[in-house]
Amino acid sequence: MTENLDRLSCRRAIEALRNGVPNREAVRILGSTQPHAEREFRTLLDQTEDQSAAADRLGLLISGDFGTGKSHLLEHFEHLALERKFVCSRVAVSKETPFYDLAKMFRSAVDHGTVPGKVGLMVDEIGHGLRPNSDRYARFFRWANDEGNGLHRIFPATLMVHERLGEQETLSAIRWFWSGDKMAVGDVKRGLRRIEQQKSYTFRAPKLKELPPQRMRFVLKMIKAAGYRGWVVLIDELELIGSYSVLQRARSYAELARWMGETRDDYPGLVVVAAITEDFAEAILDQKKDRTNVPERLSRRGELDTLQSAEVGMEWLDSRRTGLHEVRSEEVEAAVEMIRRIYGTAYDWPAPPAAPTPSDAAGFQKRMRYKVRAAITTWDLQRLYPDAKPDLESEEYQSSYTEDPDLAVETGEEEPAALEELRPLD
Repeated sequence: MTENLDRLSCRRAIEALRNGVPNREAVRILGSTQPHAEREFRTLLDQTEDQSAAADRLGLLISGDFGTGKSHLLEHFEHLALERKFVCSRVAVSKETPFYDLAKMFRSAVDHGTVPGKVGLMVDEIGHGLRPNSDRYARFFRWANDEGNGLHRIFPATLMVHERLGEQETLSAIRWFWSGDKMAVGDVKRGLRRIEQQKSYTFRAPKLKELPPQRMRFVLKMIKAAGYRGWVVLIDELELIGSYSVLQRARSYAELARWMGETRDDYPGLVVVAAITEDFAEAILDQKKDRTNVPERLSRRGELDTLQSAEVGMEWLDSRRTGLHEVRSEEVEAAVEMIRRIYGTAYDWPAPPAAPTPSDAAGFQKRMRYKVRAAITTWDLQRLYPDAKPDLESEEYQSSYTEDPDLAVETGEEEPAALEELRPLD
């Protein structure tokens, strides 16, 4: 496979591997060493494509220690999904994207979404792909205008304006609204007046908390109306929820149930894979006593629906994970040898074979991440300083679930009764 790679692709792959963040070139070259997880993912894609098939799993939660290749596997899944004409999004849980906040998770998924064969923004590309004269669009339009679909009337109204008005500024504003941005109700109603449809759509501003799940359903339907198979969302760094406060962890467990398809919300066409550390259940559910603390906290607040979902989410974390197996030493050595050839092409320099791992090395020193980065660092030093005799020191990374005061801020409730940004601006 390496013979067909140009120097720039090899350089990109090495730079990504050097930083421990596999990119498209690196993953394409190395492939996957987790065939059982890949089979489960392909089954989810098959079931999504065949809507008549009964799904035996609704989502996939993969777990593994640091350095076992979770991010690499998610990147591999993204390639598989795009090849099968699924829209695909990569979301990393972070301070800016807290898992308990569906609005921010949705916005991140849209902002980091990739449409097969396209390079533009996700919702823009999907919007461009809608064909009002097609049967797919007709079914989407009928669903959006069905008053029993659970959507606020602003969604079919914006769809009507999007179809009929044809002004680029208005089209962009509507697509940004579908993506999670602000749009004044007055602007929507002015668009309806200009196409003489104002009497067909009467509505007031929706409540803020109503919009995120409705946007997800609307965008999913729109993805299929544009001719794609569905939407794959790949969530990394899920273990960050261990740094939240008890209440935020509780709501995160409830959101996990939603993303895994276990709540009453219906998201046909959505495939979700989330990655988390192997020791999360023991460190958080057991040692932090979330199995008892979460029900007590939510019951005391009267959030019984959230409690029900949170218990399902904790069940996923506890017993419904798909564990990644530790990569065998021969697989690691084969990958390092392949990377050596890539390195030689990238820098036009004959990288020597990597030193074998000592038999008494620590366990983490035999993992793929350590071996790859150690080999690349050694080659860098040997290439730049030919007389150097590198002697690398390393320390095992340990996951920390200490509550972060910047994350664990329990706000009060939080949301205004109505969505201010959707009120008329004039």
